[in-house]
Amino acid sequence: MITEPRVHPIFSANMHLVLGRDADLLIDSGMGVAPLRPYVDALRPDTERPLICLSTHTHVDHIGAVHEFDQRLVHPIEAQEHANPTSYSLRTDGISEAFRTLFRKAGYEDLWPLLIDALPWAGYDVDSYVLRGAPPTGMVEDGDVIDLGDWQAEVLHLPGHSPGQVGLFDHDSGTLFGADAIYDGPLICDDQATSVTDYAATLRRVRDLPVKVVHGGHDPHFGKARLDEIVETYLAKWGA
Repeated sequence: MITEPRVHPIFSANMHLVLGRDADLLIDSGMGVAPLRPYVDALRPDTERPLICLSTHTHVDHIGAVHEFDQRLVHPIEAQEHANPTSYSLRTDGISEAFRTLFRKAGYEDLWPLLIDALPWAGYDVDSYVLRGAPPTGMVEDGDVIDLGDWQAEVLHLPGHSPGQVGLFDHDSGTLFGADAIYDGPLICDDQATSVTDYAATLRRVRDLPVKVVHGGHDPHFGKARLDEIVETYLAKWGA
């Protein structure tokens, strides 16, 4: 797991690097406040091996450094946003009151003036930050398999937090990469952009999987008992 620890908790997403025999897989690419590829390559025993970047969805905290990678996968619903994302700033004064209210109601602390509380290096210009995005080089849909040679995971379409969000399930180990569909923190469903009904169906789907461990898009990993507790809490909260 790779994190950007000096980013505001709402926007500090987990990235996961899976090392395989024939290829490596990076799940999400954070905010891209600082270059990510050199850090990722330093963790890889063989940098000649292909590296695939899977964007679980196209929110700013999951595609910030995607342009640094040559192989880029996303669900077709979010392909256009992946290629040409909505512009973003590290300054939060442009974030609408509607989104601030959404975050507060979910249970997050108020936004800071900047989305970071430290600079990656002296002289870093926060106003130079640009969310670039990049055209996907391939698409993934529900039921597809990502195969690294000695590791395979099924692609799960998990709408609700965003329309084209995907997760991965490794059936052999019972490992779920749940993206922002399920993590051990305040879940966010913006019912102006996505469907509460879809999100409820997604939660039921992941609950019914033979999961042993969940690596979410935010916060620490957890097991099946906690997964069930989170699902039941939010189904009740959303009246689903």
